[in-house]
Amino acid sequence: MRKKYMNPYLAGVLLGLVLLSAMFFSGRGLGASGGLKYAVVAAVETVNHQHAMESPYYSKYFEDGKNPLKSWLALEVLGMFLGGFISGAISGRLKFKIEKSPKISNGKRLLFAFLGGVFFVYGAQLARGCTSGAALSGMAVLSVAGFITMIGIFGSAFLFAWFFRKLWI
Repeated sequence: MRKKYMNPYLAGVLLGLVLLSAMFFSGRGLGASGGLKYAVVAAVETVNHQHAMESPYYSKYFEDGKNPLKSWLALEVLGMFLGGFISGAISGRLKFKIEKSPKISNGKRLLFAFLGGVFFVYGAQLARGCTSGAALSGMAVLSVAGFITMIGIFGSAFLFAWFFRKLWI
């Protein structure tokens, strides 16, 4: 039995309202790639406090007694995980499974998913923002860079879908 998903138009309107709420209440738009950066900075500080405090890169995240895990982006990413968990539980889709084509192995699917994630996070750092930060939040304030980012995301997805379609079909 197929599970019913949310109407994409309703989901788009709700996403827009979440973005508007984030801008209104926090003064910032949405973004996720920076949340990982804050988690890594906190992990480095936990493993080697002295290195983090002496490093010009890491130390700026702890100035004036700041805690990187209490940043807006870290809390937003935590909220996304909790929201996804709650959504999956409510809709009856909360189970561990690997979605893939029957033509490939689980290992190959997981490898390509991991590599895709690595390239996406690397690209997000190069672009100084991810889909939600650079594209959605950028387009919401009518930034030319936001529109260019979204065109780049959809254009590259269309191109790569042709090369990697055999992993799904």
